[in-house]
Amino acid sequence: MASDQTRFLLPENEIPKQWYNIVPDLPTPPTPVLHPGTGQPVGPADLLPLFPMEIIKQEVSTDRWIDIPDPVRDAYRLFRPSPLIRARRLEKLLDTPAHIYYKYEGGSPSGSHKINTALPQAFYNKEEGTKRITTETGAGQWGTALSIACQMVGVECTVYMVKVSFAQKPHRRTLMEAFGAQVFASPTNLTNSGRKILADDPDSPGSLGIAISEAVEDAATHDDAKYALGSVLNHVLMHQTVIGQEALRQFDLAGEYPDEIYGCVGGGSNFAGLAFPFIRENLAGRTKTKIVACEPAACPTLTKGVYTFDFGDTVGNTPIVKMHTLGHNFIPPGIHAGGLRYHGAAPLLSQLVDGGHVQAVAYSQMETFEAALQFARSEGIMPAPEPAHALRGGINAALDAKAKGEKRVILIGVCGHGNFDMVAYEKYLSGELEDYAYPEEKIHQALETLPTMGLAARV
Repeated sequence: MASDQTRFLLPENEIPKQWYNIVPDLPTPPTPVLHPGTGQPVGPADLLPLFPMEIIKQEVSTDRWIDIPDPVRDAYRLFRPSPLIRARRLEKLLDTPAHIYYKYEGGSPSGSHKINTALPQAFYNKEEGTKRITTETGAGQWGTALSIACQMVGVECTVYMVKVSFAQKPHRRTLMEAFGAQVFASPTNLTNSGRKILADDPDSPGSLGIAISEAVEDAATHDDAKYALGSVLNHVLMHQTVIGQEALRQFDLAGEYPDEIYGCVGGGSNFAGLAFPFIRENLAGRTKTKIVACEPAACPTLTKGVYTFDFGDTVGNTPIVKMHTLGHNFIPPGIHAGGLRYHGAAPLLSQLVDGGHVQAVAYSQMETFEAALQFARSEGIMPAPEPAHALRGGINAALDAKAKGEKRVILIGVCGHGNFDMVAYEKYLSGELEDYAYPEEKIHQALETLPTMGLAARV
């Protein structure tokens, strides 16, 4: 029987003690990651210039559960467990028989879910003697989270921020600098990767793929530095599963279980963190929850991309992974959901989409902001443009339930607040926000570069 509560809270002693690794529960093993130079499967030695050994071990682990270090779990106490909230006011606004819940990650020090992995990555780097961590960021949530985590453990932080977001979100940049990070608008003239991009396009707006190229090159060419990624890789998705593990326990308190789950996808860490523990239940045959990945129509990686081998970055500095991709040369339009402007998607998520375990849908910028304001005006929380895509999916499902007279339980991942996104909301409210069309021609051009990499001969 459903509880009459609105907020479902767990005590600190119920913060998960382990991260969940979905790899051993997959129907088939993940495809090996390939070296960008040789096309052969990578080994630990290939990754050591970029990552500390403990992170490498987690990346390739086949253990279902990985213990969370006590110092990391202690830091989690600042903001975890995060609340599961019944969106009763949104339900009333929509006049739907559906019960809508959202797992809210916006109360963390960085304002998003990203700090769930930033803390362990900074911790492991500090333990192994790293002096400086390099990274990329789109909208700035990941850069902010890593800046805070590095400050907590005493490691320097260098952030390459996508140029269009650098201009759109100056206060996010200031926040990173306030926590001691050095922030550059990418592409820059500081790296060979950046100089190459600027030589081809001096006015490049940048992309996550380009920023990754710069951050990886910086780390690989400095002995005292390592690289940290905020999404895509197995260990990052695993660190985020504290979200879904808590949600499972909170639904026990709510006396219900989700029929449908909606999360936004750029690289896939937020989505995986919420959904993977529920997908585990589906794979075991215990449940049949509908799992939906929501992405921008302007960067439709899962819905329009190809499931194949590609570089994780634009220049080709990173290992080659099998994933849904729009082509590593694809530069998305400058939508305000900067964290979703990535040409690829996490290999584990891509495998689940390819296997039919996760559905994918794309929404335009205008319809996501419409959903964001419906949520804000009913629930009192201004969401970031990224989770607005999940809200669009969840609201559509609730309206469908209304049209069909069906009772459904819907879970939406709200992975961060939009307090630094007022420029975007101002443009939407004034009618100045652009609704970018699906850039079909650009995607086809980027995908044409895939065969030229010679991967068919290597794989």
